[in-house]
Amino acid sequence: MVKPVIAIVGRPNVGKSTIFNRIVGERISIVEDIPGVTRDRIYSSGEWLTHDFNIIDTGGIDIGDEPFLDQIRQQAEIAIDEADVIIFLTNGREGVTSADEEVAKILYKSKKPVVLAVNKIDNPEMKDQIYDFYSLGFGEPFPISGSHGIGLGDLLDEASKHFPKSNQADYDDDVIKFSLIGRPNVGKSSLVNALLGEERVIVSNIAGTTRDAIDTPYTYDGQEYVIIDTAGMRKKGKVYESTEKYSVLRALRAIERSDVVLVVIDGEEGILEQDKKIAGYAHEAGRAIVIVVNKWDAVEKDEKTMKEFEQNIREHFQFLSYAPIVFLSAKTKKRIHTLLPMINMASENHAMRVQTNILNDVIMDAVAMNPTPTDKGRRLKIYYVTQVAIKPPTFVVFVNEPELMHFSYERFLENRIRDAFGFEGTPIKLYARERK
Repeated sequence: MVKPVIAIVGRPNVGKSTIFNRIVGERISIVEDIPGVTRDRIYSSGEWLTHDFNIIDTGGIDIGDEPFLDQIRQQAEIAIDEADVIIFLTNGREGVTSADEEVAKILYKSKKPVVLAVNKIDNPEMKDQIYDFYSLGFGEPFPISGSHGIGLGDLLDEASKHFPKSNQADYDDDVIKFSLIGRPNVGKSSLVNALLGEERVIVSNIAGTTRDAIDTPYTYDGQEYVIIDTAGMRKKGKVYESTEKYSVLRALRAIERSDVVLVVIDGEEGILEQDKKIAGYAHEAGRAIVIVVNKWDAVEKDEKTMKEFEQNIREHFQFLSYAPIVFLSAKTKKRIHTLLPMINMASENHAMRVQTNILNDVIMDAVAMNPTPTDKGRRLKIYYVTQVAIKPPTFVVFVNEPELMHFSYERFLENRIRDAFGFEGTPIKLYARERK
């Protein structure tokens, strides 16, 4: 299920990051009373009543040295491209400004649902200040206070009315859906073309099976696949190519619809911080992951180069210790044949179920080898473990007191499960629950 996307748009210093953090429920964006200070994570998930959604704080999209109004315009355009619903945020203390009107002009043309919010209305006596905002032409303004959390429920009620109904293409369970993510110019498109150019591949193009995606179903050696690509990945232009953080946004919908995500790294350029950020979203989404080092033909190498590069990846991507690494060249197609077997393996492990009795034998052996931790005289007791979900494999450990399950012991149990059953290519999740 692809979550709808809300984007918060507005001129600088109207409180976009404060509202973003309120809705998400954790302090993710940096909040200071200085225009343009948002430089941290600009995307997260939220929920309201029965709705799950993704949310973008466009203030975190750093356009660079563009003039002030051009920055506002470009950030709004990015939000328009990515969002299903736009929250147009204004500042009730300052009234309608020329910059607000500039944003409004852009949003008129978007044809996207726009919900107008007037921030910094901190008490009922200030509500008269919202009436000037009717002039922006987006209907009733919603008075809110980001600093006090006032009015956000009504705002999200209105935004959720505009969420699109799912039009996601349905595929059989045995079809492996995978996507390629990575920074611009790491060779994602070339890699897709190299895969589709392999012998024994039957390709059928389906355009527009989701609102903004292009799915390419194909069959190789009897196995059916779907390559999921977003329209954003195909966009060209100064905004998209120069804005590093945009490469995260355009990967998100593809990640959500995938079983397996290929994290593509430029072997010639090496690992950059943005590679880790993009990979982190796939990991947090619980998708199976294969790390692909492309352009390996352009790397000067000896017998130690591949091993050293692999060690470098493991150091930088410690949270992806389970992900296999494939070295290849989309340009020359060298080692391209090694990729699909890795995708198959990761997909199979992502959907693996383990018998409960065998699982508990493994856990009890692990406890015998490394006894459970104690805290202030209380010892953690593990009664039994059961697998409750797949994609990713998810386990519930029933214990006497969940707070005694230290992170390090949870990691120990995860490692024992991996030793026993493999699960290469997929994250696994463990939750401690009190046995009633």
